[in-house]
Amino acid sequence: MIAEEARRIAVRAQLLDGSARNVLDTVRTLGFLQIDTVATVAPPQYLVLWSRLGPYDTAELDRLLWQERKLFEWNAHIWPIEDLPFVQARMRRRRNKYTWELRGNEFLKANVRARRYLLRELERRGPLLSRELDDRGVAAWGDTDGWWGSRTVPVMLEILHGRGVVAVVGRRDGQRLWDLAERWYPPTEKVSLREAENALAEKRFRAAGVRLEKGELIAHPDISDEAVSDRVALLSPFDRLIYDRDRTEALFGFNYRLEMFVPKAKREYGYYVLPLLVGDRLVGRAEPRFDRKTKTLELLGAWGDTSRLEEALASLSEFLGAERVQASGLAAS
Repeated sequence: MIAEEARRIAVRAQLLDGSARNVLDTVRTLGFLQIDTVATVAPPQYLVLWSRLGPYDTAELDRLLWQERKLFEWNAHIWPIEDLPFVQARMRRRRNKYTWELRGNEFLKANVRARRYLLRELERRGPLLSRELDDRGVAAWGDTDGWWGSRTVPVMLEILHGRGVVAVVGRRDGQRLWDLAERWYPPTEKVSLREAENALAEKRFRAAGVRLEKGELIAHPDISDEAVSDRVALLSPFDRLIYDRDRTEALFGFNYRLEMFVPKAKREYGYYVLPLLVGDRLVGRAEPRFDRKTKTLELLGAWGDTSRLEEALASLSEFLGAERVQASGLAAS
């Protein structure tokens, strides 16, 4: 199909056409939100929702997760609770394919007593933070002196979380609270892994609106290709509209990559640059940064067509609760 029609379908499917109304329905339509700690502007799970809803109360997301339990967290993503049967099929799957899975199996074998202690403590005292559990494991994970530090408790929790034994049930001071999964997740029907993967694949296609297969754009039949409004939004680098960089270039003729891991001298644009969407076109990019201590939203740089950027920055400023906006970076456009 032609890119012009495909763009409209993709934007509409991702609720970037102004049709998003609330947090819960938005997450249901998108399928999931990716969680990340990068907060140069705002964590992506919050920023993705702002791009669709405009300024909203972030406490709504926490309420849906930890009080109403209409959403749940797993594998660094936030999911609608109705997708729990499909996700649990992934939790149950055999883990003997990838190297990291085999290492996880060996870790659990080497730490049977530590696992028993951890689960007993969660049953008796949970929910608990990782640091509230004694480290009774042995250093059987290859990188316990690197990414995970010297403690084995976080490794154990991550492995058991991936396998559906423990669950994230809240946050305290930004840290995850853990409890037994059987106490947190509601009862669900059991589905096969094949059924789950098929269902999740269909949901991803429906949420994307358009997929790229062997260089061809293929649209989901249920999404209209009617014209969308000329709404303006800045997009998180983790936004699903642009997550597939090849599809982004095919759809929008827009080459984009996140350069935060690129050495500063080799960056083409900046550390954390957000694409600027106007209607169904990516017209430019900007590098905002929010200082939470001074409540200052600063624009470090802007490129391309920035004629609507101030409008997007005003909305972003309201969302973040910024008291000052320094937009000298517009001179870089």
